[in-house]
Amino acid sequence: MQYHQNGFSVGDPDLMPAAPGREQAGPLRDGSTMDVLVVGTGPAGLILAAQLSQFPEITTRVVEKRDGPLQFGQADGLSCRSMEMLEAFGLSEILLRESYWTSETSFWRPDPADADRIVRTDRVPDTEPGLSEYHEVIVNQARLLDLLMQVMVKSPTRLTPDYGTEFVGLEVDDPHAADADESYPVRAVLRRADGAITVRTKYVVGSDGAHSAVRSAICAPMHGDRTNTPWGVMDVLAITDFPDIRLKSFISSPHGNILVIPREGGHLVRIYIELDQVDITGLASPRDITREQMVETVNKVLAPYRIDVKEFAWTSIYEVGQRLTERFDDLTPESPAEAVPHVFITGDACHTHSAKAGQGMNVSMQDGFNLAWKLGAVLRGQCDESLLRTYSTERQQIAQDLIDFDREWNRVLDSDPVRFQTLFAEQGRFTAGVATHYRPSRLTGGADHQHLAAGFVVGERFHSAPVIRVADARPMHLGHVARADGAWRLYLFADAADPSAADSRAAALCDHLTESPASPWRRYAESGGDPAEVFDVRAVYQQDHRDIDFGQTPALLRPTCGALGLTDYEKIFAPDLRSPGTDVFDMRSVNRQSGALVVVRPDQYVGAVLPLDAFGELDAYFADILRPTTVPSRTGANRATHSDHRTPRAPLASARNY
Repeated sequence: MQYHQNGFSVGDPDLMPAAPGREQAGPLRDGSTMDVLVVGTGPAGLILAAQLSQFPEITTRVVEKRDGPLQFGQADGLSCRSMEMLEAFGLSEILLRESYWTSETSFWRPDPADADRIVRTDRVPDTEPGLSEYHEVIVNQARLLDLLMQVMVKSPTRLTPDYGTEFVGLEVDDPHAADADESYPVRAVLRRADGAITVRTKYVVGSDGAHSAVRSAICAPMHGDRTNTPWGVMDVLAITDFPDIRLKSFISSPHGNILVIPREGGHLVRIYIELDQVDITGLASPRDITREQMVETVNKVLAPYRIDVKEFAWTSIYEVGQRLTERFDDLTPESPAEAVPHVFITGDACHTHSAKAGQGMNVSMQDGFNLAWKLGAVLRGQCDESLLRTYSTERQQIAQDLIDFDREWNRVLDSDPVRFQTLFAEQGRFTAGVATHYRPSRLTGGADHQHLAAGFVVGERFHSAPVIRVADARPMHLGHVARADGAWRLYLFADAADPSAADSRAAALCDHLTESPASPWRRYAESGGDPAEVFDVRAVYQQDHRDIDFGQTPALLRPTCGALGLTDYEKIFAPDLRSPGTDVFDMRSVNRQSGALVVVRPDQYVGAVLPLDAFGELDAYFADILRPTTVPSRTGANRATHSDHRTPRAPLASARNY
């Protein structure tokens, strides 16, 4: 990470200076205004709030009806993709230190010689090698939320949730009405212990769970079904002779199925238990099954092994269900083509499914991350409001894929343990979170030039690879340079020419960006904005890092930064040639003769792969997304030191009242 750009200082480098007037958020009052109101402090809501908190010109408030932070979360698994995303918030190292790593998975089935005994049938890597630099990890959801709130409170906006505040309802102004508020068109009613208040906001994000009040407010019902199979889940501290208690384990027996998920800390373990064979005579519903009955079922399935529970940390009973909304925002099929959304839902508010595939929290956070950068770009004047229509379009299809996957996952787990083991191997990309593929759109280009960098698939997440930073010879992962700052990444994989050659394709692209009036870089510079806040340009040369003369590379790759005009030494990289198989050009099949430009969206998904000299295609790609802006520059001083600024808002195209 970089700091000291604006002068030497001591202390926690993650603690950013508070923006003027944002040192401490005042209480919500009747009539308070804000840019974004986030309802709910689950993973989807807080990942979005953490992103928006980085922008001092955006006012965000988070409300939660609980009286305080979650103490023990239901979800626990973080996929490889989620870890890649959380690296952008600086959280991966602490999560890796505290979490359980799911390195291997074991499978157990009845012994062919004695069906009342289980035997291990296989033990396999949990994640296919090469899918990501990260493992899937297990950590308490409450701990993850705590870390995200630390990011928020250390941000320039010092954002903290407003607890004990319940969302009641909302109304979007008719722009043609005499009393319409064009700046803050959404009125939201909130209820606290001291009574109800009404606040004004530009956008509302409902991250308030499966029983979402925001979803109800925009009349977006859930559709789907539930099975009749009850499952129990318990987090326990226990003593057992089951040999794989510290491995993720799928266990099938004539007495039912269980899934063992070791938890962080070396002792805690989570067990999912199929309860359809439990005698519920005298009980009002399966939800009245006792902890003792769950343990009894586990011991029947584990035979000849036993488990002795010493302490229950958390238990719950639920029925598997797959449900989905038809839309993730307040636009309806009847909305005019030019209408833009002002209310959004994320996570469990728009899709629910079983917990056994470990995708709920992960897909929910991807919802929040997808929406966050788009809200940030619109509110900061970088994009027009039509960008916000892409949130529902992109994420609704991903949620449908999850529902379909979860339905098949549960069907096979319940009925065919042999097939389930095969499915586990076949669906490794999905469970790792790296199977998401956005279809061609204004944000995601086509595959015309995919052959130039076949390993960076357009529409999929940027697949990081090891590199060497030229200036200080530091080995690192290229994807780890990306921060949750709303910027687009332009990765220039250089052609075979000498890095100091003025006529190389890489140098020509740098010249085009800074000199051509048609380039997106110049369009931002000439309109008074700072293009360095919109585009993060990095270059990867093919030569050994020792053979690259840093001072002879294009000036765009050696920019000045901060109030003192210091040189940024962290834009130029070389392949890691220390051992076979670690050259990024080979790993990601980048054309060595011509090189390639890989354009990466702020949410880390590849937007386009282009030739280095495809200037017109590059300019056209961004012309359809970004607009020239007059946002205040934050290069001359730390962005947290600038005054609050809000972008003027265009009149609403239509009204939706609820």
